[in-house]
Amino acid sequence: MTTVWFSLRKRLLALLLGGVTVAWLGTLVFSYLDAHHEVDELFDAQLAQAAQTLLALASHEDGDHIEDLGDAGHKYQRQLRFQLWSADGRLLLRSQNAPESPLTAISGFSETSTKSDGHWRHYSQWNNEKSLQIQVSENHRIRDELIGQIAWRLLFPALLGLPLIGFWVWLATRHGLSSLDNIAREITQRDPQQLYALTPDAAPVEIRPLLEALNDLLGRVGHALDNERRFTADAAHELRTPLAALLAQLQVAQRARNDEERTQSLDQLQTGLHRAAHLVEQMLQLARLDPENGLPDAGPVSLTAVCEDVCAELGKDILARQIDFSLDADGEGSIHGKAEWLRVLVRNLLDNALRYTQQGGAIRVAIRQSADAATLEIADNGPGIPAEQRAEVCQRFHRLDQTGLPGSGLGLAIVARIVELHGASLQLNDSPFGQGLSVCLRFRKD
Repeated sequence: MTTVWFSLRKRLLALLLGGVTVAWLGTLVFSYLDAHHEVDELFDAQLAQAAQTLLALASHEDGDHIEDLGDAGHKYQRQLRFQLWSADGRLLLRSQNAPESPLTAISGFSETSTKSDGHWRHYSQWNNEKSLQIQVSENHRIRDELIGQIAWRLLFPALLGLPLIGFWVWLATRHGLSSLDNIAREITQRDPQQLYALTPDAAPVEIRPLLEALNDLLGRVGHALDNERRFTADAAHELRTPLAALLAQLQVAQRARNDEERTQSLDQLQTGLHRAAHLVEQMLQLARLDPENGLPDAGPVSLTAVCEDVCAELGKDILARQIDFSLDADGEGSIHGKAEWLRVLVRNLLDNALRYTQQGGAIRVAIRQSADAATLEIADNGPGIPAEQRAEVCQRFHRLDQTGLPGSGLGLAIVARIVELHGASLQLNDSPFGQGLSVCLRFRKD
């Protein structure tokens, strides 16, 4: 999949300049239309006033002859023309540039446009006695020239101002986004091992959520790396001893003087290999759990079914050790989780209980279900764990020294991690048998 990158600075410039340009163009169009309307109103008023003046003058004069007003004395005068008509249709008076035919046949305002004559605006009005009609026309080019000049004077500041505004917007966005460049520079100059929080001198409020999320990510990555380093160091330390013991047993088997010594050395070598394999398996399980955030492919799981499966797998060991074993469930113990990890959890707890419970001891598995939670309890009557050490046994490679039994010190660490992934709680209590340990897990129902 192709990743599409875009520039925030370019996007801001485009949005700001585009918005300013559109707003300015809208203002220009509105101003132009408004000026056009006002110019038309003004010229129409002047046209009507000229017609009424001429009509008033003509009403006080008697005559039936045609007169010409002579040449124009002003550049705009050539753009005006008029006619005075009698009620019987006789042309009484006209300007030099006016034709002998009526300018318009419509009373009031009207317009005509021809290729030969051009575009004219007309006004026609009768006097009160309906004996005289005045028709005044104005060439529309006067209005067009004036409106064009107004439009140019509106457009000129925009043509000059838009580049200045664009330059200012560019400077403002560059300065406003400079803090992002500073943060990027700080991250780029860091060593990969420097995962402490970013604390820029000045950061806009808008990017603080991004900084907080990034700092949270850096913290989680740092925590994960610390766990990996600690796990690698602990694993190297824990594997060094069994590997050295295996090498020693191999050397003993190679130097055996007879078959009996060789067989005994090989048996011890096999036992050591089983222990090393168990340790590696536990370490791989824990390493597989560490990177997961949440539960992929989680779904409804029955704790009772999981416990029954694990107990069936360990049934041979339970019978061999003559353990008084019981599984008590008052329901399915339905929870939301991942069955694979829950089987690992139950197997580790039962494996610990079998390992530390003496021959002929007792182990009880109980599942209780309520409206908001399901509880799993595994209790034994083994040596137990002192109360002051229960907070430490869930740490990696932590083992109690008083038992003398083989183990990796990872079983309860794996259990604690699976419990954490399921959002459950883990408690180590005194066993109801009087001695031993009770592990109580409480899973909330979503």
